[in-house]
Amino acid sequence: GRISTFNMSMGGALTRNDTNARLAGEHAVVRMNGLFLVAGGQHVDNHTAIDHAVPNCDSYEVYKGILEGRSRGVFNGKVFVHQDAQETDAKQLNKNLMLSSDAMIHTKPQLEIYADQVKCTHGATVGQLDEDQIFYLRTRGLSHDSACHLLTYGFAADLIRRLGIDAVRTSLDTLFETTIRDLSTARSRTER
Repeated sequence: GRISTFNMSMGGALTRNDTNARLAGEHAVVRMNGLFLVAGGQHVDNHTAIDHAVPNCDSYEVYKGILEGRSRGVFNGKVFVHQDAQETDAKQLNKNLMLSSDAMIHTKPQLEIYADQVKCTHGATVGQLDEDQIFYLRTRGLSHDSACHLLTYGFAADLIRRLGIDAVRTSLDTLFETTIRDLSTARSRTER
């Protein structure tokens, strides 16, 4: 069987998401995606676990975070591959965009592998908006705020575009884009 999950967190003083999957039938596939946007003093925890219990299963996990203000975020993801789970293909990635030097992310992607014949990768990135990309967009006529908005939106929009239900995808895309625009506007006011 196949299952795809999408977890989107925007807002809330304190949010905790626990998402777990156990691949117990051969040729099972799980896609676990998440997107979180926190600002001000908000805090979000994302804890995931993918348990490969049998051979020939695949898992693909991507979580992206956007942090602004004094916000805090956590990504703690674990992929466990049992000894009998040969021919496992597991990919895990956490990418974070820091829009403030006061924001903080704790990221801990983990692999625990007891099988020999597997393809497993994991990684994490933490970065800021690229000043060269902002400059390039400004030379094309965009304001600084519009350039930052476009780059922030582009950082995470691919996850929303993967959603298979058109109405949900459109609704979440509009909500996310509006939230990013409001955040960019508020940030530019405080920087003036």
